[in-house]
Amino acid sequence: MRKLIAAIDQGTTSTRCILFDSAGKIVARDQKEHRQIFPRPGWVEHDPLEILNHAREVVLNALAKSGCSATDLAAIGITNQRETTVVWDRRTGKPYTNAIVWQDTRTAEICDQMIASDGQDRFREQTGLPLATYFSGPKIQWVLNNIPAVRQDAERGNALFGTIDSWLIWNLTGGPDHGVHVTDVTNASRTMLMNLRTLDWDPEILEILDIPRSMLPKIESSAQVYGHADFLGGLPIASDLGDQQAALFGQACFAPGEAKNTYGTGCFMLLNTGTEIIPSKNGLLTTLGYKIGSAPAVYCLEGSIAIAGALVQWLRDNLQLISSSSDIEPLARSVADNGGMYIVPAFSGLFAPYWRSDARGVMVGLTQFINRGHIARAVLEATAFQTREVVDAMETDSGVRLTTLKVDGGMVINDLLMQFQADILDVPVVRPVITETTALGAAYAAGLVVGYWKDLDSLRGQWGADRQWSPTMNNATRNHLYAGWKKAVTRTLNWIES
Repeated sequence: MRKLIAAIDQGTTSTRCILFDSAGKIVARDQKEHRQIFPRPGWVEHDPLEILNHAREVVLNALAKSGCSATDLAAIGITNQRETTVVWDRRTGKPYTNAIVWQDTRTAEICDQMIASDGQDRFREQTGLPLATYFSGPKIQWVLNNIPAVRQDAERGNALFGTIDSWLIWNLTGGPDHGVHVTDVTNASRTMLMNLRTLDWDPEILEILDIPRSMLPKIESSAQVYGHADFLGGLPIASDLGDQQAALFGQACFAPGEAKNTYGTGCFMLLNTGTEIIPSKNGLLTTLGYKIGSAPAVYCLEGSIAIAGALVQWLRDNLQLISSSSDIEPLARSVADNGGMYIVPAFSGLFAPYWRSDARGVMVGLTQFINRGHIARAVLEATAFQTREVVDAMETDSGVRLTTLKVDGGMVINDLLMQFQADILDVPVVRPVITETTALGAAYAAGLVVGYWKDLDSLRGQWGADRQWSPTMNNATRNHLYAGWKKAVTRTLNWIES
């Protein structure tokens, strides 16, 4: 038995590789940030070639740090930022343009036109998603309509689309020579082009958006051998999951009713609903959780928040109130509360449960009393308030009362945020021993395929709690703070006029 499983975790701000042993413990890791490109207000781009190069580099660097070689790996899994759209030339492997990131709002006009004619839920029955700039389908249409030669190449079968997983797998398995053009059900479910029931591209939606099917990757399960990584001596690539679904898997939320919340660039809560497709009536998304090999697909309800950790980065990079992200907690602790101010980070509009692309961010409740500490505290509280809105919607849709929230992601090291999250939800918040659950989920899925781990029960047995925060806030304070947040949200609406 080979010793390790590797996972490439390709996120919104960085790419990393983590090597795990059979106990699910981290052996080595490496990480590289990539550029965030903002050509115009509301536009967010990444360089796909930079991301590809970083993916190769972090794997080799992690191996070097571990003292191992590719022959010590049993398999590699991939997890990725979702919805981000890459279109490239199959003949050369070169992208036609930068990747359009999930946060990008340039497709607002496309979405608004379709909403005006048939409503925001035009495709919800088939896809589980509202019409929104968030998803890949409108981004593909924008590239086809605005980048020279893409439409013509697509109709000739030379232009390929992929979310970041497809881009990486195609390149790592040979690129223009013999690259495998695939995606998995979780990533496909975020394009607004896949039918939740057939688990295939929906021909009606493709026709409406005028997207040639020949551009699209083959939809596969989340755990199988798709191909082999040339730069690792033919190592099998054996899992492919969108980052939030990978975190669900890494948190061992295998049973209906189990939920997790990931605090990263954005914030994403997923509730396992089993093999049942539950339509949301309260602004959530119905999406795929995972599909392991030939087993039935597992579905989820998801609450998607666009800006969480990205707000801390904004405080650091744009306002320069802190020099590193870790500085925010001591600064926020320098004050007793938010001083009556709120920050609603609707930088790319509001996602769940509002789905309002016309919203923009606000600071409200400012007085001369407010200082840097209050701003830092309001930044942290914004993530917790947004999570509360998602939990309220999830409980209404599912009829299940949340009793404990499993958390992961980069922000969960912030004790002040975790305590405030427990307080505003009035439920315990639990952080696992391994907080890198996104990469762990990709590793788990790949390991199942190659027999490195036996089954889901063995994976569940490896989950362990590191720390729990219990609510200490009284109801009157909780209700007062949340009412202020809801009022602040109303101030963001109708800012952008079509």
